[in-house]
Amino acid sequence: MSMTKLTKKINIGNTSIGGGSEIALQSMCTTKTSDVSSTVNQIIGLEKAGCDIIRVSILDEDDAKAVKKIKEQINIPIVADIHFSYKLAVSAIENGCDKVRINPGNIGSESAVKTVADCIKAHGIPVRVGSNTGSIEKEYLQKYGKNEFSLVESALKSVSLLEKFGVSDIVISVKASDVPLTVKAYKLLSEKTAYPLHIGVTEAGTQDMAVVKSSVALGALLLNGIGDTLRVSITDDPIKEIIAGKRILRAVGLDRDYVDVVSCPTCGRCLWNSMELAKKVTAYTEGFSKQLKIAVMGCVVNGPGEAKDCDIGIAGAQDYCVIFKNGEIYKKVSADIAEQEFFKEINLLIND
Repeated sequence: MSMTKLTKKINIGNTSIGGGSEIALQSMCTTKTSDVSSTVNQIIGLEKAGCDIIRVSILDEDDAKAVKKIKEQINIPIVADIHFSYKLAVSAIENGCDKVRINPGNIGSESAVKTVADCIKAHGIPVRVGSNTGSIEKEYLQKYGKNEFSLVESALKSVSLLEKFGVSDIVISVKASDVPLTVKAYKLLSEKTAYPLHIGVTEAGTQDMAVVKSSVALGALLLNGIGDTLRVSITDDPIKEIIAGKRILRAVGLDRDYVDVVSCPTCGRCLWNSMELAKKVTAYTEGFSKQLKIAVMGCVVNGPGEAKDCDIGIAGAQDYCVIFKNGEIYKKVSADIAEQEFFKEINLLIND
């Protein structure tokens, strides 16, 4: 399912973004890229979690050369992230990266950018450029201040420079750590370009706040049809970025094939430990790719009626629980076997 604005379709290795493609989830390795075994192990874990595109830092020639060895052992496209050295960009491309992320403003002179552009074209790969609040071009910062206009104009300057040298497969980002600014910048950028957009909140922080900030910003953008690929930046294990990204896509209706577990917050009417069961059901069903809705409700008074749109649900009283399907009570079970019976019914539906 896609409700995004139709942007230019761009191929990144065996994955495509834009042009009606599914939203691609990205993350970035925290390992030293030249440590091939550690980097490959991290990428394989990210692949299993649902990562579509992985980015690695290229800090030196050893990192650039490692791209070739890493590619031989992974299945998803690899993006080389380079700053300040056009030579490293060229080396990473020649070693087989599927996409390169550069900032033309810090890669060197125009001739250096041209050298990278020529290499990009020769190898037929795309490039991501953009700006964030720490890399706005001085001329736009002086003209507009730090806002959506300076972010967007700064990013489009990079785009125009690459276009000047014949590059046309371009992905753009305009990230800020401020949520309202991120949303305003991407909305403005979306009006000005048909290139695919990589969306995200930069420097979003540690897990709890990062997930909140990213959910608000990315949710607002995706619900407005903006965004072709995304990263949830979290100061933590990168796998958490992928899990959060998948959940955001589910929440905005862009991923239908998953088990949706709904549960009430409980109140004084709840006489059993529905919270604990809701956590267990959510953890158990997380990895299944099936369109299914399950309810864990606090009380038999409201539970079945409130969860009429659920394939199956459970609600409890003091010494018994009712299992219901589409709001109709299916069976009544004693409290001591309720969890066991409910999981039996869930497995029947999942394996149906």
